Amino acid sequence: MKKIALFFIPLLIISCASRKDIIYYQNIDGLSANSIVNSYEIKIQPDDLLSIIVSAEDPEIAAPFNLQSVSLQSVKNLDLVNAQSTMQLYLVDAQGNINFPVLGKLKVSGLTRTEILSMFHTKIGNYIKNPIINIRIANFKISVQGEVALPGIYDVPSERMTLIEAISKANDLTIYGKRDNILVIREIDGIKSFNRVDITKADFINSPFYYLAQNDVVYVEPNKSKINGAAVGPNTGVIISITSILITLITLIVTTGK
Repeated sequence: MKKIALFFIPLLIISCASRKDIIYYQNIDGLSANSIVNSYEIKIQPDDLLSIIVSAEDPEIAAPFNLQSVSLQSVKNLDLVNAQSTMQLYLVDAQGNINFPVLGKLKVSGLTRTEILSMFHTKIGNYIKNPIINIRIANFKISVQGEVALPGIYDVPSERMTLIEAISKANDLTIYGKRDNILVIREIDGIKSFNRVDITKADFINSPFYYLAQNDVVYVEPNKSKINGAAVGPNTGVIISITSILITLITLIVTTGK
């Protein structure tokens, strides 16, 4: 009977996760205010969709620099549906270029939004005095996979998202997620990089992967408890409970028999 009990004690110990495996930002009190200052501006990549709108005091002067609105008509359930496209989108091609009205082909891949704005102000400034230019990425998204409550693809309207915000959108990690080895897959100029982040240590705030880039993939690995549970089977908890009851009954029978 003692041997049986000794068999289950390690299982109980293994199932208990330690604080250092669960708690976020464990050494944050040790970081100085200067050490957590982190700024990041994403760079444009091929396949990005850019919304670019040029405005001026006189709308007619700015009109040549904007795509014409296109009226779309479709039949659905025998009803005529009219829709008008208001977003002016430019696809960054495989070479990192866009074709822009009047200005022609422009290289934008590898540039930040600030750098592109500066370029446009310089070029369009030759035609328009004090142009107003609005640029944003229309298809900024990130993917969150693995041991999170709500894995999925999430749109980013602000063009800035941190790793913690992405995890929060996915309703946080499950208790089985490895917090010290989160994988961030990033592609830059066609080259993928695989990067590990430990969110149990607060200094990850200074990591280049604290801020996510467009199309980043965040993957949370399962911990040993989840892997071992999957190997044994989904009914492990039930089996252990039944076994515990049987051990208790056998102990009572043996004790009563004496």
